[in-house]
Amino acid sequence: MLISCYNFNMRKNKNLFYKEFLDRENFFLRASFVPESEFYSAIKSGNVRQVRKLCEEPLDKKTGLGVLSKNPVRNLKYHFVITAAMVARKCIEGGMEYSHAYTISDMYILRVDSISDVEEISALHKKMCLEYATQMRIASKKMPCSKYVSACLNYIYENLHEKICVGDLAKISGLSESYISRLFHKETGLKIQEYVLQQKIEASKNMLLYTDRALSEIALILGFPNQSYWTQAFRRLTGTTPAKYRTKASAFS
Repeated sequence: MLISCYNFNMRKNKNLFYKEFLDRENFFLRASFVPESEFYSAIKSGNVRQVRKLCEEPLDKKTGLGVLSKNPVRNLKYHFVITAAMVARKCIEGGMEYSHAYTISDMYILRVDSISDVEEISALHKKMCLEYATQMRIASKKMPCSKYVSACLNYIYENLHEKICVGDLAKISGLSESYISRLFHKETGLKIQEYVLQQKIEASKNMLLYTDRALSEIALILGFPNQSYWTQAFRRLTGTTPAKYRTKASAFS
């Protein structure tokens, strides 16, 4: 089994804390609107033409759309969010990396939050579904990585708040530490600790942008030994300090 390997930049919804951003399981189980299996399959397989055809009918006109709110706009937004989450899950099942799938869903959920027109929500729904399908089509053409490395990538993403070592990934993959280290480097181009640090820095950048948490707290949440260590690593990978990064980003927001 081969699964497409993604490099990603995580973007956090302003309304989500970091740990909440990682925990989505119960949301799917509570979803009341289940799109047709044909729709799911088309997106999962990257069939852009079929997805475009299935999205010809606006979201607000679809039959069987349950009533989650008496307010038409709010009702459609709820269904939009549910669809985004469930499509993300299907794409993950199809090989899309966990983080990449939810980066897309969070981006569109944030967009729909500011829309107050039913037709605009339906148009955004179509755009989102087509983007997922396009990404899945692109993924099928990318150089694949093994199920072992894919499992490691998802474990790293889900545990960025912990200290991650080679031994953890050896257990996850079922391979020896030396073998998974070589395989990981071969398929990602980075050593395990380099990749982990890179993703922790990306996560910290998003926390700097979208939360008002103290620098020391961010360092602690992401499992760095101390704020000084995180600052040095951040500067080495970004060319600036966390404090300056937050200040500069705020000036352009």
